Amino acid sequence: MRLLTPFYLLRLWRRGAAEPLYRQWLAQRLGFYGPTPPTSAWVWVHAVSLGETRAAAALIDQLRLQRPAMRLLLTHSTATGRAAGLGLLRDGDAQAWLPYDTPGAVRRFLLQWRPAVGILMETEIWPQLQFEAARQQIPMVLANARLSARSQRRGERFKSLLHPAGRRLTLALAQTEADSERLRASAVPKVLVQGNLKFDMQVDAGQLTQGHCWHEALGRPVLLAAVTREGEETMLLQAWSQLPQQDLPLLLIVPRHPQRFDEVAALIEKAGLTLARRSTWQDSLPEQALMAQVWLGDSMREMALYYAVADVALLGGSFAPLGGQNLIEAAACGCPIVMGPHTFNFAEAAELAEAAGAALRVADISQGLAQALSICKEPGGQRAEQARQFAAAHRGAAARMASYILALLPSA
Repeated sequence: MRLLTPFYLLRLWRRGAAEPLYRQWLAQRLGFYGPTPPTSAWVWVHAVSLGETRAAAALIDQLRLQRPAMRLLLTHSTATGRAAGLGLLRDGDAQAWLPYDTPGAVRRFLLQWRPAVGILMETEIWPQLQFEAARQQIPMVLANARLSARSQRRGERFKSLLHPAGRRLTLALAQTEADSERLRASAVPKVLVQGNLKFDMQVDAGQLTQGHCWHEALGRPVLLAAVTREGEETMLLQAWSQLPQQDLPLLLIVPRHPQRFDEVAALIEKAGLTLARRSTWQDSLPEQALMAQVWLGDSMREMALYYAVADVALLGGSFAPLGGQNLIEAAACGCPIVMGPHTFNFAEAAELAEAAGAALRVADISQGLAQALSICKEPGGQRAEQARQFAAAHRGAAARMASYILALLPSA
């Protein structure tokens, strides 16, 4: 890791050309933070990127509810995570980059902040961080923990590093029983199944209202390709071009990574389709957007708006072998999901959604489009209501996890 650090910093600088936040506070990546606000009891939450940060929001709310005087230290590794995390801070809280997993950087980070507890979101286990936290007697919790069978197999190649790190976790709060079994097999000593925090995420009511208004203004169905990954847009546009173009719904594509917005826009234009980019208008729909064949969702933190405007969504990451994306937010917004064969990152949530009628599974993108177009033509909102009921039925993980985490702290 020490030898690779210069290359990591160079990569950050290059990414910073498109996302300037990566070029800020680079010294923090090496464990140098400057003066920090005084406190003796930081509750430290590490949410690596946007998805983990949004899931952490529900947990942070419950931690504050159960411990009102809590001071939060929120760390990230990506620009999207840090930008989203800014809205979770209150007076007296702090936000920083997590340093690279080298001995000196990790030691400086923990000695400077001295957290009372460390909470790592979902899959983040770092060998040096776990070693140093155990040496400084800082309890470490893996919250909303998940470990797919594929990730477990890949991790076995590095078990001489990962198993000692897993053994040093104080507690893992797993999403599912299957995750729990795999975590125990990966040497984590104490694992409790508590459910998925993403069911507790609060949907932005203003975005829902705006999305419904846009749908009414459009006067036609909207088919959303939600949180798409590399290669999926090409497959989608090829399949779309083979459909009879008369009376097709509006196609809305929202890529997973903001650095790919321009790339996806070029793919849409190359396919000969008229394009409107969300970043080019404010709240009211311009004529260009009303007449376009395709919208590009090139904005951040507006997924609730996109799900609200859509009649159905194709689940990104599930049509290429990438494990799928979180479908829970779509369900909470009342948007039915059509998912491909690859959902191993959210296996139980996908199965539960399918059983509840909130999602349908297909073999490939062509079948996915056919199914989604069929749903666009269905009258009534039965599928939307099934999706909302599915999301509501699985809430409560945040309160349970917060109670276990706060039990590790000294009495207030």
